[in-house]
Amino acid sequence: MDAPAVSLSACSKRFGDRLALRKATLTVAPGETIVLLGPNGAGKSTLLRLVAGLLRPTAGSAQIGNAEACSAPRSLRAGLAYAGHRAQLYRGLTARENLGLHARLHRLTDLDIDAALDGVGLADRADERIDGFSRGMLQRLALARAIAHAPGLLLLDEPASGLDAAGRLLLDGVLMDGLGQRTQLIASHDHELPARLGVRTVHLAGGRLA
Repeated sequence: MDAPAVSLSACSKRFGDRLALRKATLTVAPGETIVLLGPNGAGKSTLLRLVAGLLRPTAGSAQIGNAEACSAPRSLRAGLAYAGHRAQLYRGLTARENLGLHARLHRLTDLDIDAALDGVGLADRADERIDGFSRGMLQRLALARAIAHAPGLLLLDEPASGLDAAGRLLLDGVLMDGLGQRTQLIASHDHELPARLGVRTVHLAGGRLA
């Protein structure tokens, strides 16, 4: 039997006196999509960052495949993509140049960059500096960067933030295209997203999985 794409076992994360995630246990099968729902401060972002290996659990474990996420080998990490609720892009560079930095890490071609930009509706803005981009355009570019190398595990934290109606439709299309093709874990405030995608919902409240 294949190992779960993601598994958390009694996973907790503390920041000082605040327990952001409390003994979370969750298994995500390869190719499965799950939407994490819950209010601000529920622990959704913390959970994603633990899976992405950006945080180390205070207790318990967070694994991707058969490895601890925070110390997973490069071969596993190369197949992961994480886009936080802040785009973390490079001002002063064009959209194409931003993706070019990512492309070099994953040995992507110019055609791959063009395809990623076209997939999020930014092909006609590819050679513009992102300093003048709206928040929604920056979110689209962050999404393009996340999917450009065809990751097997896609982690998205509030990907619809700042998107207009057209952008949300585009995002839904990207997630639909990934159903069954990659594992997707999405933190969202959109309670209708799981129904639109036809996928499992996991609720968080006060750092606990409900």
